[in-house]
Amino acid sequence: MPTWLKRTLITIASVVVVLFAVIVGALLYTNLPSNGAGMAAKAVCSATFVAGREDQPVFEQDVLPASPAFAVISTDTDLETKSVTGKFLGLFERRASLLPDRGCVLDEEPDPAAQPYSPAPPDPAQWPEGDATVPKAEWPAGVKAGELESVVDQAFEGAGNPDGVNARGVSVVQDGKMLLAREAENYPEGTALHGWSMTKTVAAMLFYKKAQEIGLDIQTPVVDAFPADRTPEWVAQWREDERAQITVADLLFMRAGLDLDESYQPWGQVVQMLNGEPNMAAWAAEHELSNPPGTFWEYSSAVSNILAQVTQMQFEDDAEYWQDPYTSLFDKIGATSATLETDTFGTWVGSSYLWASVRDWARFGQVMLDDGEWDGEQVIPTGWLELASTPAMPTGEGHGYGAQTWLPGESDGGECADTAGFPKDTVSMEGHWGQIVAMVPSKNAVISRLGWTINSSDFDGCKFVADVAATLPDSSRSRGSN
Repeated sequence: MPTWLKRTLITIASVVVVLFAVIVGALLYTNLPSNGAGMAAKAVCSATFVAGREDQPVFEQDVLPASPAFAVISTDTDLETKSVTGKFLGLFERRASLLPDRGCVLDEEPDPAAQPYSPAPPDPAQWPEGDATVPKAEWPAGVKAGELESVVDQAFEGAGNPDGVNARGVSVVQDGKMLLAREAENYPEGTALHGWSMTKTVAAMLFYKKAQEIGLDIQTPVVDAFPADRTPEWVAQWREDERAQITVADLLFMRAGLDLDESYQPWGQVVQMLNGEPNMAAWAAEHELSNPPGTFWEYSSAVSNILAQVTQMQFEDDAEYWQDPYTSLFDKIGATSATLETDTFGTWVGSSYLWASVRDWARFGQVMLDDGEWDGEQVIPTGWLELASTPAMPTGEGHGYGAQTWLPGESDGGECADTAGFPKDTVSMEGHWGQIVAMVPSKNAVISRLGWTINSSDFDGCKFVADVAATLPDSSRSRGSN
């Protein structure tokens, strides 16, 4: 071989080695291999054992479309241990395991006592006691039946296409009656669906219930909100600087002022928190202030997880805390498909990880619309709807957000204020990729839509709610009334 060719090949090989080293270094710096493996393992584990779906379609329909990076990730499901291992290029591994009362949790050992969820046969009783919709003949007077059915039909156009609108469940409730409920093909009735950030509202309801029970004033500084024997280590750091001024209300209303970034790129903070941090609240609490507490509104999933840890420490032990969503809310309203998952430390992932069927998401909306009352029992203390409907800030973007709840119809700051026909008094839970439960007092209605819409521009939640609301007659209710 000529000398010049040898030198050329050596140069090419050297460049390839350097490029490979740079690429590997960049991947490791962004935690992409570990976080990617963790994200895939968690997604498949939850959808298989918490939602009751088949594991392989989950990977193909939920994981792969989310990012090109997942093309180099594989998952392996162990039905015996009820766990899933994710592998990035076959080199970096993470495991998620199903645990009792905690859903699928990253980096925890499997627990043989954990029971996977499987949708039960539909209960023939009418919703909310059962699962059945009411006959059209019993719909409230004034419902434009044909137009409503047409809106729902349109919502399912492209269902099953991961690159399209991809609705998975829709329900419409008025006057406490479920008029329509539909799941996409291959999603049996009762399949639990991921609510993403709709979790924030339900976790806040649970916080509010506990706070009312123990007399915790939301104006209390966070550093003073913990029992002496249940105080996280990060509280000592907050006492040393201006973070000591952050109140529980600042957490509820997204006014904490922490230097956090709601970014979802593979290297973003939210991805790191959800997939790379065993104690999400502690990680969030380590961030310094970027604004004085209470003066600036900024949407932050990390702050919701600090609030979830505030709730956690009000219980005598974690086992009681993990049971609380079921005993305090889910069981009382018949939300049998619901699971609120935790991080490795054991704190609810109050920002993101509640699963429930579309009918059960409607139950959450109905109990909130009725200010915590369910079948004559005050499940959530009165005053929650009023608090959730209170704008976080007097003007601007924060005026369209309440206590872990959106106020999309507010003329100042409401994200749907410019949508024709959108009910101004709407209060809503909203989540990533097109999840919404809209509570509309002026229609006495709960409108729910869940899906997996990767391209946010493919689904206009404001228009969907407005279109459904336009088919329903007005009610004499107003926001906050029973």
